[in-house]
Amino acid sequence: MSDAGTPPPLNPPAEDISLKNLLRNYLSLIGLALAAVSLANIIFLFLVDVVSNQPSPYIGIFAYMIMPAFLVLGLLLVPVGMWFERQRRLRHEASLPRFPVLDLNSATQRSTVAFFLSSVILFILLTAAGSYQAYEYTDSVQFCGQLCHTVMHPEFTAHQASPHARVACVDCHVGAGASWYVRSKLSGARQVVKTVLNTYPRPIETPVANLRPAPQTCEQCHWPRKFWGAQLKVIDHFSSDEQNTPRQLQMLIKTGGGDPNRGQASGIHWHMNIGNTITYASDPKRQIIPWVRIEDLKGNVVEYTAQDAKPEDIAKMARRRMDCVDCHNQPTHIYVPPDRSVDEALAARRIDSSLPYIKQQGVQVLTADYKTTPQALDEIAKALPAFYREKYPQVADAQQAKIQAAVSELQRIFRTTIFPEMKVTWRTHPNNVGHYYFPGCFRCHDGNHVSKDGKTISKDCNSCHTMLSQQEGVKTLTASTSGIVFKHPVDIGDLSAVNCSDCHTGGVGP
Repeated sequence: MSDAGTPPPLNPPAEDISLKNLLRNYLSLIGLALAAVSLANIIFLFLVDVVSNQPSPYIGIFAYMIMPAFLVLGLLLVPVGMWFERQRRLRHEASLPRFPVLDLNSATQRSTVAFFLSSVILFILLTAAGSYQAYEYTDSVQFCGQLCHTVMHPEFTAHQASPHARVACVDCHVGAGASWYVRSKLSGARQVVKTVLNTYPRPIETPVANLRPAPQTCEQCHWPRKFWGAQLKVIDHFSSDEQNTPRQLQMLIKTGGGDPNRGQASGIHWHMNIGNTITYASDPKRQIIPWVRIEDLKGNVVEYTAQDAKPEDIAKMARRRMDCVDCHNQPTHIYVPPDRSVDEALAARRIDSSLPYIKQQGVQVLTADYKTTPQALDEIAKALPAFYREKYPQVADAQQAKIQAAVSELQRIFRTTIFPEMKVTWRTHPNNVGHYYFPGCFRCHDGNHVSKDGKTISKDCNSCHTMLSQQEGVKTLTASTSGIVFKHPVDIGDLSAVNCSDCHTGGVGP
C-alpha cells in the first residue's frame, strides 16, 4: 500500500519517445527560440538593407554574418537537446529501443519525414543564398572601409574623394580568382585580431607588401600599350604673400605608351614593361632606389648604380619588378598636402583670394600640431578669425561671411586629408607621381645613377614634360608651343642642382 492508500500500477506506461515529445526539453526549446528570433532579425535587417539608400555598415554584418550564425546554432541545439532527452528516458525505461524506429508505412511518420526533408532543403537553399550574400558583403566598400571606423577611416575617406571612388576596394586589393580571395580573407582574419586587440599600426603601413601585381588589377582597365601622345596639365599656385598672387603653369605631360609590335614605345609609360623589363632595389618604403636594371626585348641588360651607394647595402635590399604602383602609389588613397589643398580651394573659389594672406594662414592652421580631429576643427574655427581681428580688423568686420566660408573649407580639407587619431598626414604617405613635394621621379632620374659604361639616368625635365607657358598674376612671363625654360619665382641659382622637394614640403606655401 502506498502512503496515499492507492496501490501502484503493475505495469507503468512506457514513456512516449515520439519526436514531438522529445522536443519537450529546455535545450531544444532554447534552440527553437534562438532560431526563431534570429530568423526574424535576418528578415527585418534584410528589408532594411534593401529599402535604405545608405544603410549602416553594421546592418550587413548582422544580417548576413552574425544572425545566420545564431540561427545555425539554434537549429543545432534542437537535435542535441532531443538526443539528451532520449538518453535520459533510456536510463528510466530499459525496454525502449536504443535508436528511433523509422516506419514509412505509418502515415504519421511519412508526414514527419517529408516535413523534415522539406525543411532541410529549404534551409540549405536559404543558407546558400545567405552565404553568397555574406560573400558579396565582405567584398563591399562598406565592409572594407566603414566597419572599423578608426582603423580604415583615412583610407575610406580618401577613396571616396578619389578618381576610383566607384571602384570597389577588392578590385585592386584582391582581384579575380579564388587563390587571391583566400589570401585576402586570411590576411583579413589577422587584421581583425589586431583590431580587437588594439595592436594595429598607426598609420597603416605602406606600401602594401602583398598587393596583387598591377598587370592583374590596374591593367584590366588601364592599358599602357594604347596610351599615346601627350596630355595638357594646368597647375594653379598661389603665393603666400598678402595678395595671394596667383601663378599658373601649363605643360604637356608625355604620357606615351605604345605597342612594340607596331612601333617604338615612348614617353613616361616606356617604364611599363612594354618594350623592356625594369627591376630595382630599394628600401622597404621604396623611396630610396640605389640600383636599377633594364632589360630590353632583345635581352640587352644595363645596370645603373647610385654613385654614393654601397654594394653591401644594395645586396641587402629587396628586388622588385617595376609596375604601375611604383609611380602611381596613391591612385586611390590620396592625402593631398595642405599647400596643394589650399591652392585647389582658391582656384575653385571655395576660398576667396581677396582675403589678405589667406593662402599663408590657411596652410598654417592646417599644419599645426593637433591630437584629435575635433580639437583641430575647433582651433581652425578660432585661429583664422583671430588673425583677421588682430591684423586686419576692418576685413574682420566687413568680410565675416568670406572668413567663415574659408573656415568651413579649411575644416573640410582637414577632415578629408589629415587624421590625427591614425597619425596619417601627407608626410606619412609620399606621392611618387611627379617630383614637387616628394622625390618621386628623382628617386632614379637624379643624374646620379651611372652604368659601368658611363651611361646616366637623365634628369632632363623635358624627358617627361614640355613647359608651354608660365604666368604670374595677370602677366604672362613666357609662352611657346615648342617649349620654354621654367623660371623659378625666386632666384635659387642652378635648378638642376636641387630637387623641388628640397624646399616644397607641402606644409609651407611657396
